[in-house]
Amino acid sequence: MSSHTMQDPQHSATPKQRSRFGRLLRELWFQVLLGGVLGILVGFLLPSVGQQLTPLSDWFIALVKMIIIPVVFCVVTLGVASMDSLRKAGRIGIKALGYFIVLSLISMLIGLVVANVFHPGDGMNIDVSKLNGDKIPGAGKSFDGLEFVTSLIPTSFFGALTGSAIPAALLVSIVFGAALNLSGESGAVLTSGIRALSTVVFRIVGWLMRLAPIGTFGALAAVVAKYGFTSLQQLGYLILLFTLTCIVYVLVVLGIIARSCGLNIFTVMRYFKDELLIALATCSSEAVLPQVMKKLENMGVGRPTVGIVIPSAFSFNLDGSAIYLTMASVFLAQAVGIHLSWEQQLAMVGIMMISSKGTAGVTGGAFIVLAGSLGAVSGIPTAALALIVGVDRLLNEGRVFINVIGNVLAAVVIGKWEKDFDPEQARKTLHAAGRKKNEIEAKAPDNLEADKVDVH
Repeated sequence: MSSHTMQDPQHSATPKQRSRFGRLLRELWFQVLLGGVLGILVGFLLPSVGQQLTPLSDWFIALVKMIIIPVVFCVVTLGVASMDSLRKAGRIGIKALGYFIVLSLISMLIGLVVANVFHPGDGMNIDVSKLNGDKIPGAGKSFDGLEFVTSLIPTSFFGALTGSAIPAALLVSIVFGAALNLSGESGAVLTSGIRALSTVVFRIVGWLMRLAPIGTFGALAAVVAKYGFTSLQQLGYLILLFTLTCIVYVLVVLGIIARSCGLNIFTVMRYFKDELLIALATCSSEAVLPQVMKKLENMGVGRPTVGIVIPSAFSFNLDGSAIYLTMASVFLAQAVGIHLSWEQQLAMVGIMMISSKGTAGVTGGAFIVLAGSLGAVSGIPTAALALIVGVDRLLNEGRVFINVIGNVLAAVVIGKWEKDFDPEQARKTLHAAGRKKNEIEAKAPDNLEADKVDVH
């Protein structure tokens, strides 16, 4: 009797293990993909309905941004507080900054070369006087170094933690973590409290991520309903060229970086597929920042490295945006018939390298940087931006994809450089997320669910 009772749960569990579709439906990436497909269908078949669904995406992004600052504070503060030496924090920051500058420069030069080789804007012969540039985001603005530095300093300590500026929150978190590190037993009580808080915060992150399919549905329904295929036909060559450049950049540049760290770029993308799909659907890399930080820790990158590199990378290491800036600038020059010398183009790269850091965390920041930098050296009229403002949302797909996966590899590179990265754990984690995923879920589904929200 007892043996029969013990066998019943096993028999009842068998159908669930055999249902592959049931397992897929529980996977976040599949739910996001399904939401995206449904959104595209609604936008194409019922455009009037699709245009009304934009708030679904806006609400999801707003909810995730609500929790980003608490995540940054918990992870960065705990990372710095647990360091054996505060010199390590400074060393990680300097190495990360150097890496960001090098990768941004490479990305901008790639965009420059591609636009000069393939000439996407040649033959358009656009009359700028007929373009309306009055409602272009960022028009007339330019980079102000003093204003940028001032924005990094919050008006109050707690104001940085209740606001939405990641750089300011990062600064406060580093200072607070350093103070805890030097406070001995007195600081240990607060450190323990923040560690408990981080568990709660990541539990909330897990809940919010379950809403991603709804945000994806609303975002793609609205985009397809608004743009349809008209924009694709009008500027199809630029969109295609930029998309292919992004693909080559990921496979070659980021592929080489991943290989140098003992990883495979395809395996890494598969591990972060949930985050990449959400970023693509919502066109917001910040929307996936909390989950990226957690997954990197699971992958073997140390918490101090993750805590310092990732928040700063999502503000300053935007390789996809860097490619876009130079390619779009040369495209606009070609479209309106302005010849840019190599000296002008390289000077433009220098200005954009600086000004792109001044819009960290700003929605549509790349387009604003483009608007503010366009006339500084090149002489391209700001009104020319009217040519691409309609398809900027489509070009943003490649930008956010590279930004997310590029920032992941930035943390791995700095972690390896600092000997704060366990390649063996990374290989095991990536392997488990791929080939053995179904086996792990069947053995310990409850533990996996807990892992998604536990920060320890």
